[in-house]
Amino acid sequence: MNTPDEMQRQLHELDMNLGGSLHTGDLIPSEEKQRYLVSSLMEEAIASSQLEGAVTTRRIAKEMLESNRKPRNHSEQMIANNYAATQWIVHHKSTDLTPDLVLKLHQIVTANTLQSSNEEGAFRDDDEVKVIDVQTGTVLHTPPTYKKVKMLMNEFCLFANDRRTDRFFLHPIAKSTALHFLIGYIHPFADGNGRTARALFYWYLIRKGYWLIEYMSVSRIILRSKAQYARAYQYTELDDIDLTYFVLYNLNAIRISLGDLRKYIERKNREKNEMLGLLTNAEYNDRQVVILQELLNQKKNVYTVTEIEVRFGVSNQTARNDLNQLVERGILVSRKSGKTVQFISAGDIEKKLK
Repeated sequence: MNTPDEMQRQLHELDMNLGGSLHTGDLIPSEEKQRYLVSSLMEEAIASSQLEGAVTTRRIAKEMLESNRKPRNHSEQMIANNYAATQWIVHHKSTDLTPDLVLKLHQIVTANTLQSSNEEGAFRDDDEVKVIDVQTGTVLHTPPTYKKVKMLMNEFCLFANDRRTDRFFLHPIAKSTALHFLIGYIHPFADGNGRTARALFYWYLIRKGYWLIEYMSVSRIILRSKAQYARAYQYTELDDIDLTYFVLYNLNAIRISLGDLRKYIERKNREKNEMLGLLTNAEYNDRQVVILQELLNQKKNVYTVTEIEVRFGVSNQTARNDLNQLVERGILVSRKSGKTVQFISAGDIEKKLK
């Protein structure tokens, strides 16, 4: 891999921003971190699934994850699986990677989404898998024979665990994209390679201390530039596995994702400050302020205790108290829908707040 000036510049900038050493300490207010984390994990799960063909809207997908309801179709199952996988990698960031752990991750990612359940959490056992251009039918990539997959995945894990440092140094961010590429190149599974590759990309960056990546959805940027993503893979393979192309593409995607995160947080902080001005001397906590913002902007008008619990990472009782207090103040009304209690906008929110 070459290291042109542009790559070194971007690696330096991301080093300064993704690890929290200089500028990111105040980027996300401490009281908001859990909410932003849950939201970003959901966004990444949705975008990574859409890259692999999941057909649903972001709004419906997020509603499913926030309400903790069961998936209704194949696309929703993919998204629910990816969300479980993003949580899994955060919890296993300090665990050395093994082929068995890669298989476990793949099982989480692909549960109930493959033609055969025998393929979930299993390396492929034939050479029928090829990467094909769906528009032209052209074979873009023929992976190594399945007979070498176990050996290659053993080497992959040694590389991921930094057990090959005696050979050469590779910058951690560049290395995370190399791991991403290698899963696509080896193609160890019958299906679900892309989702697994992107999950391991996150796992390595989080493991190396780039904590801000947890709050970013790089797959959402890739989704916007799928053709460039595919070409980065192709150019790398065609040029004797020169990773320069693939690393530069991913560095750009990370940079754009970081910029999107900054804009999102600035917008949310501005909305919160506007709301706080409106709620002067009123006793609402941060979670209730978010709910009031959504009600005022007519972005949402129905809530459940489970949704608030999952979305803000609080206990069931805290979520229940938040909603019941808004009922007491005439902001929401509660009603039963089957066994679930729903909390609905009581209307005239702005007038009541004023």
